[in-house]
Amino acid sequence: MAAVAPVAPTSSVLVWARVESGYDPERVAKRLGVKPERVSEWESGERVPTMRQIEELAKLYHRPLGIFFRPKPPMVAPLATEYRRLPGVTPGHESPELRLAVRKMSNRREMMVELLEELGETVPVFGLAAHLDEKPETVAERLRAALNLPVESQLGWASEWEAWASWRAAVEEIGVLVFQFPKVALEEARGVSLLRWPLPVAAVNSKEMSPESRSFTLIHEVVHLMLAAGHEELPAAKENRRGSDWETVERFAEETASHVLVPERALALMVSSSNQSAQDWDLASVRKLAKKFRITPLAMATRLRASGYFDWAFYRHWKQEWDAHVARLKPRSGGFSTPVGKTLGRAGKPFTRIVLDAMSTNRITSDQASRHLDLKFEHFGKLKDALRARPGIGGADE
Repeated sequence: MAAVAPVAPTSSVLVWARVESGYDPERVAKRLGVKPERVSEWESGERVPTMRQIEELAKLYHRPLGIFFRPKPPMVAPLATEYRRLPGVTPGHESPELRLAVRKMSNRREMMVELLEELGETVPVFGLAAHLDEKPETVAERLRAALNLPVESQLGWASEWEAWASWRAAVEEIGVLVFQFPKVALEEARGVSLLRWPLPVAAVNSKEMSPESRSFTLIHEVVHLMLAAGHEELPAAKENRRGSDWETVERFAEETASHVLVPERALALMVSSSNQSAQDWDLASVRKLAKKFRITPLAMATRLRASGYFDWAFYRHWKQEWDAHVARLKPRSGGFSTPVGKTLGRAGKPFTRIVLDAMSTNRITSDQASRHLDLKFEHFGKLKDALRARPGIGGADE
């Protein structure tokens, strides 16, 4: 039988670490191979865990070991004060996976700001705002102009992965950090925005296997950032809209994103050249048009409805057919991702570059750089090569 730890951890810190990480006692007990009552006994101070068990708790909660021996829990702001409201997610009751993802992205954002200031570089400013009383197409024109992606370039992209890489690079150029987060169920969050300035974050769930889906989710999150900058949205902990009021915000973000991805004039030209009638918009025709713009068929259907090419009734009918089609498809394999691909996919090029620059100028050590990037130092040579590669080369980034 293993001996208890020579110094007992602080019971209130054990409770704080578990709750702050989003775990219930049953899940912790299962992970550590003990009964739930034993976890409760640790947290009440009735029993003392072994040192090995404390190390396992630190690993599970992603906390430094020393934190468990502090006299009291640290004071931290609720995570829901950082991210935008997410449909179906109750602030304070996020999954452990989502809580960890938000924590990591928030830490990266703070580190990015600190390193930019440390290196004497200018912190980019995101200067776009939107209001709900504006037309989605008006907001879309403003965002599209800021992104500086001509339609001609978009129609010339060789693949959906090149499209995703180009949209991501363009968003990063306007003062937004773009991250990807793993292990979170798509049903919980396809994307999330961190409403922090400077350098707000637009993040995409890496379980979005389709690059077209990632592109739409990214622009959707940027629209939410614009609404927050226009004081139309608040962080989840402070957002009071419910029901249809919140659906109005989500619909505005969806329609605006679809107008960004497919500008009105370009869509009109495509539709007129195809001689498409309202009754001809079947799955195949919508998919064909979507492929030209490198977006999902569902996003294209949303776009066609927004511009009046078919009404809500037809859209619902079309979507039912589309959902049935998707349900019949075999799940797509995520394929193989290299350690370098995962780092660039999750952390993004701007953050990766600034960490490498800080390391090369001795502002941080190689060990610190490895921790910031979640990448072993032995891969840094390949990482630098990948940073120099043209966007879209190499396919999936995670």
